[in-house]
Amino acid sequence: MLELPEVLTLSKQANNMLSGKTITQVFNATKPHKFTFYNGNPKEYGKLLVGKTILSSEGYGMFVDFSLSDNALINIGDGVIARYYNPDDKIPANYQLLLTFDDGSFLAFSVAMYGFINAYPDRNIDNKYYKLSRESISPISNDYGEEEFEKLFVEAKKTLSAKALLATEQRIPGVGNGVTQDILFNARINPKQKISILSDRKKEVLFKSLKDTLIDMTIEGGRDTQTDLYGNNGGYRTIMSAKTWKNPCPRCGGTIVKEAYLGGSVYYCPECQRIEE
Repeated sequence: MLELPEVLTLSKQANNMLSGKTITQVFNATKPHKFTFYNGNPKEYGKLLVGKTILSSEGYGMFVDFSLSDNALINIGDGVIARYYNPDDKIPANYQLLLTFDDGSFLAFSVAMYGFINAYPDRNIDNKYYKLSRESISPISNDYGEEEFEKLFVEAKKTLSAKALLATEQRIPGVGNGVTQDILFNARINPKQKISILSDRKKEVLFKSLKDTLIDMTIEGGRDTQTDLYGNNGGYRTIMSAKTWKNPCPRCGGTIVKEAYLGGSVYYCPECQRIEE
């Protein structure tokens, strides 16, 4: 899934590789995916996009924008995989949208679970999560301080768990279930921990872990559970993920627990991340 480290990595790579390329053709899905969501009819995307030049790309929260000439826009979010191919590369068998460029290269968008692939004639976008991502302060920004973080606790129900606070309702745009696993492990906080029990000191630790973990993930080009524009896994080695949970805890050597919780899997060490009562 596209979370902040992958969003920032993808937008940076797209700026370097795609800027200045003109779209020559648009191909619709080879295999329809019922959980791929488009803005309007994707069969009309060709009329909107062909002849447009990609000017730049920008990432924020859970979205990546591709700004085009004539003020048009392509926007992707959530579970969309964007993959760039050179002119001589083999066309993938399955995709939800494919763009070809004037130099013969092409860009394919595919979706695993669910995702958004939107094309707009302008920037008048009516999507609350998009607006939230655009208008919120990035958690890795110097402008995101402890006062901003404290607002989450003030506005949230006291019955919320640590995972719910960080990973649901896009309270921190771009922070989802994936990156939350390592954030909580580094802070020594259990995903099921009720936030009402956390001391001020523990909140400070969580705030620092949030920023430090996201910065590390971004510097390394995203997580090793996700791929970048060129199909390469990110360089950040996840501590708690589907790739690692069968290994012993890297801190105490204990057994890692995997559980279904709040619509997704959580991974934690019951010894290092004890629930406080």
